[in-house]
Amino acid sequence: MLIAPLSQGRIDYHVRFTALDGHEYVLEGHKSPTWRSPRRSMTVLPLRLRPAQEEDDRESRSAGGQGLLRFRLRTLPSFAASWRFPRSAESAESAETLTAARRGRLNVWYSTFTDSNTGIGFWFHHELVRPVSGAPYTHGWAAVYQPDRSPVIDRFGPHSLPGSASSSLGGSIPPQRPGFHSPSAIATAHELRGETEQLTWDLKVSADCAPLHTFPRLAWKRRLLPAVHAVPQAQARYTGSVRLDGKLLPLADARGANARIAGRGNAHHWAWLHADLDDDTVLEVVTAVSGLPLLRHLPPLVFLRLRRAGRDWPRGDWRSSLGVMGVGRFRGRPQLPTWTVQGHAGGRRITVRVHLPEGSRTAVAYTDPDGSRAVCHNSERADAHVRLEQRRGMRWQPERTWDVRGTAHAEVGLR
Repeated sequence: MLIAPLSQGRIDYHVRFTALDGHEYVLEGHKSPTWRSPRRSMTVLPLRLRPAQEEDDRESRSAGGQGLLRFRLRTLPSFAASWRFPRSAESAESAETLTAARRGRLNVWYSTFTDSNTGIGFWFHHELVRPVSGAPYTHGWAAVYQPDRSPVIDRFGPHSLPGSASSSLGGSIPPQRPGFHSPSAIATAHELRGETEQLTWDLKVSADCAPLHTFPRLAWKRRLLPAVHAVPQAQARYTGSVRLDGKLLPLADARGANARIAGRGNAHHWAWLHADLDDDTVLEVVTAVSGLPLLRHLPPLVFLRLRRAGRDWPRGDWRSSLGVMGVGRFRGRPQLPTWTVQGHAGGRRITVRVHLPEGSRTAVAYTDPDGSRAVCHNSERADAHVRLEQRRGMRWQPERTWDVRGTAHAEVGLR
């Protein structure tokens, strides 16, 4: 349903649907709020039903129908709470292009996924860094996590960011095009390509789900926090090939996610998890302590989103981090080798336990735009145990448990 704001004393409604006869129809209605009769004017809507083809064929004027729709007053609060404002499908991916990022900012494009046939985990990480002092540059790395073998990680760059750079991957770098583009690697919503000394990759990316806003959507759009995180493609599929030291690793429908980070730099401490719990359930968690001096001594904030069959929980994207007026925030503590998060909202409680095995993780040095350093301990073969409970009366009753072994993607950042 599309709802137009109040204009010229009326609110318009527009619903387009396909009926059981297979034809498309449009239901149009309006109401005219007035103080003389507030209840009736807000709950009674004149409406018109017409074939959708009238929009395209003004010569065709099928009879359609007219009527009067009455809402029950007690349904008004739930109806109002269900409103959603239209937004671009690319809103979570927009962020800065290569030429738009500001000085003192870090922009990250990363992809993590697992080949279900072999159990191999992959991590492709791309950064645009505009230091506080110095020239901007791009760099990154690629990592492969094979079962029963030590992970392999190889870097590319750094490359300076001139006005017109050329890429060894084919042609010039389009600075205004969304995504990451450097002489060594390309990362967009549709493809991943790149090369290092040990690794080359050429992958196609597909995803048909809505963006997953780990941090509050407004914080991402307005950059209200020192750093923000979003997952434009939370249930992505990867097809193509990766070569490790010349050995071909073919991929077909590998599962994972494309994500974005933008901000002043990395957190003081942080932990992160992405886990495909089953075919239609994905969990994204970030718990972090801000790197700003005034916020560094506060407890970690937790940003958690659980998507089940297309629906996100907690319902509010601010709920896990802020609670209700500060009460009921989710709790977490970034640490190695195991970290946990727990919280409850909307009659459900979740407990997440993440373990990064020592033999399946890498330690990567991070450098912020201001020159400070951190170490990220990452594993694309992590373990995650997730327990979801539902409140029944005064007790919590088990609702669902997931035990993910060797296919969770997780990291812990320390200083």
